[in-house]
Parts: sequence; C-alpha cells; structure tokens
Amino acid sequence: MYKYGRPLNFQRWIDDNAHLLKPPVGNQQIWKDSDFLVTVVGGPNKRSDFHDDPMEEFFYQFKGNAYLLILDRGKYERVDLKEGDMFLMAPHVLHSPQRPEVGSMCLVIERQRPNTDIDAFQWNCARCAHLVQRYEVQLRSIVADLPPTYERFYESDLAHRTCSHCGEVHPGRDATSWHRTLTSNHALE
Repeated sequence: MYKYGRPLNFQRWIDDNAHLLKPPVGNQQIWKDSDFLVTVVGGPNKRSDFHDDPMEEFFYQFKGNAYLLILDRGKYERVDLKEGDMFLMAPHVLHSPQRPEVGSMCLVIERQRPNTDIDAFQWNCARCAHLVQRYEVQLRSIVADLPPTYERFYESDLAHRTCSHCGEVHPGRDATSWHRTLTSNHALE
C-alpha cells in the first residue's frame, strides 16, 4: 500500500538534499524504484549536449529561471522557463536544459523507459548546427547514467569532436566557449 512511503514534504526534501542540487551534478532523483523518474535539478549549469528523449518530459520551474535550447530542423530555438512556468515537451524533441541562475530549481518528471525505448545524447556544431556526435543509451538512472556518456564524448579525440560539415571543433567540456560561438552565429530569442 505504501510502496513509496507516506506523503513527502517537498520543501523538507529540498532542504535535506540542497547539497546535491549544485554543480557538478546538480540533480537528484526523488524515488529510485517508481514508474516515474521524478528529478529535481538545480542551477547553475551550462550544457552543450542535446537530449533525445523517447518519452514526454514535464518541467516545473519552481525557483528562479532557466531555458531549454531546442534544436529543430537544423535551427536553434530558445524556450524560456520562468519561475512558476510548467512545460510539457513531446517525445524526441532535441533539447538542452540551461540553468544560468545560482539556486534555480526545476522539477522534471519523465517515465521509465521500456527496454525497447532508447535515449540519445548528442553534440551539435555551435556554428552550423550539424551533428558532431551522438550516443544512444538505455537510461535507467539520470543521475548515474549521464556522467559516463558525457565523459565518453569529452574524452574523445579531436577528430570525433570536429564538425564534418564546416570543420568547427566542438570544445568538449568548455560549454561557455560553445555557447559563445552559438550566440555569435545564431539569433536566439
């Protein structure tokens, strides 16, 4: 009857886990064994990867502001998430959550993936938006499964981080540099 415990006081959970909601990881899953992946994500962070989720994602930006960088048909777009905003995103929308504000927090709810559904994380050229590298993973734990995927890309050689379309080298871990190139080459509103 109480498989997941009694009602949870969300603010108390936030207070107890505040130290986990900061860089370098910045996120924590609330229940580890449910059909839902209920995660709280804290800022700041800057990412240069895009997530291809085979399921819908629900975002509730309950503290501070953030935005989703969307890649659609070779064009970058920005979806602002202001404090108090909720956003339901369709499956397979390439998105990169950006949390520039210290202390910002977002509740993200996704569903567990059946073995037939695969997530992907990809890195695209900041100059021309062409795909640089893509890794498919069977996602079980957002907290545990993402770091090895990132490390695989970051530790790859220069040839694997070079855009085959325009020759731009993806800066790997240096998301600030990637965003600088993105901003100078694309109008994002």
